Amino acid sequence: MPEAPRQDSRTGTRTAPTDEELRTLDAHWRAANYLAAGQIYLLANPLLAEPLRPEHIKPRLLGHWGTSPGLNLVHTHLNRVIKARDLDALCIWGPGHGGPSVLANSWLEGSYSEKYPNASRDAQGMELLMRQFSFPGGVPSHVAPEVPGSIHEGGELGYSLAHAYGAALDNPGLLVACVIGDGEAETGPLAGSWHANKFLDPVHDGAVLPILHLNGYKIANPTVLARLPEEELDALLRGYGHEPIHVTGDDPATVHRAMAEAMDTALDRIAAAQRAAREDGVTDRPHWPVIVLRTPKGWTGPAEVDGEPVEGTWRAHQVPLSGVRDNPDHLRQLESWLRSYRPEELFDAEGRPVADVLACVPDGTRRLGATPYANGGLLVRDLPIPSLDQFAVPVDKPGTTLHEPTRVLGDLLARVMSDTADRRDFRLVGPDETASNRLQAVYGASGKAWQAETLPVDEHLDRHGRVMEILSEHLCQGWLEGYLLTGRHGLFSCYEAFVHIVDSMVNHHVWRQDHNGFSHQDPGFVDHVLNKSPEVVRVYL
Repeated sequence: MPEAPRQDSRTGTRTAPTDEELRTLDAHWRAANYLAAGQIYLLANPLLAEPLRPEHIKPRLLGHWGTSPGLNLVHTHLNRVIKARDLDALCIWGPGHGGPSVLANSWLEGSYSEKYPNASRDAQGMELLMRQFSFPGGVPSHVAPEVPGSIHEGGELGYSLAHAYGAALDNPGLLVACVIGDGEAETGPLAGSWHANKFLDPVHDGAVLPILHLNGYKIANPTVLARLPEEELDALLRGYGHEPIHVTGDDPATVHRAMAEAMDTALDRIAAAQRAAREDGVTDRPHWPVIVLRTPKGWTGPAEVDGEPVEGTWRAHQVPLSGVRDNPDHLRQLESWLRSYRPEELFDAEGRPVADVLACVPDGTRRLGATPYANGGLLVRDLPIPSLDQFAVPVDKPGTTLHEPTRVLGDLLARVMSDTADRRDFRLVGPDETASNRLQAVYGASGKAWQAETLPVDEHLDRHGRVMEILSEHLCQGWLEGYLLTGRHGLFSCYEAFVHIVDSMVNHHVWRQDHNGFSHQDPGFVDHVLNKSPEVVRVYL
C-alpha cells in the first residue's frame, strides 16, 4: 500500500511518517531511554565499552525511572511535528521528577552542550551528564530551572496545566504541549486547571495540547484516572471541553505509529480551530484536543526483579534495580537492560549521537531545549509605566481627606493596560476580586477574558480581554507564573488572607533545588504554625 503523502500541515494537512521515519523515531527514543537510565545508575563506562563493574555504579541511586520512557516518547514525537510543521513550541513536563528524560533529550539535541560546554556531545560529555545527575555538586533529579527548555520544576504536583495556559496567553503562534502525570491529575489545582480552556482566546492566544500520561501508578498505589473505564474517562474529558485522542500499547512500533497519528490529528484540529476563529470569525468556543497516552510505568525497563513484577507496576516508579554495587545478579540485570537499547547503534565510537538518532530533531530555536519562550529574559520588554506623579493624591493637610489607595492603583493599571493594548504583554489576574479590590478602572481598558456563554446580566466579559478572574488562587498564580516566565508582565490581586493558598508555589522559586527535598517546594509549614499561640497549636518533632 502506498504511504500517505507528506505535506506541510501547519494549515491542516497530514505529515504521516514513513516506515523509515518511524525507524529513526524509535532510534531517538531508545537513545533517550538509554541516557535516562544511565543517569540514574552510571558513574563511569557510559558507552558500556567494557562489562559493568561495581565501581561503574553510583554509590547512592536516586531518580525516577517510571515516568521517563513516556516522557521520552512525547519528546521524540514533539520533535517530529515541530520539524515537519515548522512550529514554535514549548513543553511543560508535569512529572518534573522525570528529570532524566528532559536532560537526556536536551543533550541529544545539543542545547544542553551549548549551555554547558563541559557536557559535550561525546563520550566524555555523556559521562558527565550521567555522573552529575542527582549527585553531590551535580544537578537535581527534577526539571530544575537550569535545565534548557524548562519553566516548570514539577516538585509540587498540580500546576503544569495552569503554567501551560499562562505561557500560551498572548502568544498566538505558540504551541504549548503539557504532559500531565496521572498522579498529578489527582490534585485539586490540576482538576481546576481543566477549566482554563474557557479563558483561552483562539484569536490572540496560542494553543495548549494536554497529554494525559496514564502509566497507571503513583509511588505505591494505582492512579484514579488510569482505573476509570475509557467511556467514563472520555465523558469526564469531554465535560471539561476536550476531545480525547487515545494512544495505548506496549509494543514500541505500534505505539510510535499511533502517537504520530495522534499528534497529527491533534495539531490539525488545533489549526482548524484557530483558522476558524482568526479568518472566518467563528466565535463558538472550540473543544480542543487532548491526547490520552497509556503506556506501562517503567516501560522497557526490567520486567521483574527478584521474582517480583516491576515494569507496569508501582515498583518501577523510582529505582527499579537497587543495591547494584553489592548484588552481582542485579549488576548483570542492569547491564542486560542497558544493552537492550543497543547503544552501539545509537552512538558512534566517540559517543556522538548518530544521524538516525538526530533525524527528527529540529534546528536552532525550534528545539525544545533552545526555545526562547522557556527563557523569558530573552523576550521581555520594559513595561510602559507612566510617571507616578500623574497619579499622586493631593493632600493639603494631614488627616483631612479620605482616599482609597487601591482605587488609585486601578487608574494606574488602566493606563498600563491601555498602553499595552497592541503589544498584549500585560495581564491582571485575581480570584473574582478585581472590583472588590477597587481596581475596576481597568475595565475601561480591557474586559475580563471569557469564552463561555454570556447572558444579558453579565458585565465586562470580553472574548479578547486581558483581565483574568477565576475563583482559584492556584490557577491565578499558575497563569501568571507561566505568563511571566515566558517574558511578559502582570499583577496578581488577592486578599492577603487568601493568598496563603499559593505560598508554596511562590516560595519554591527562592529555595535551592536539591535532588528531591526543596524541589517539593517551601518547607515552611512548621514555621507558619509556630507563629500561633501555644495554647492553640503545638509542634512535636
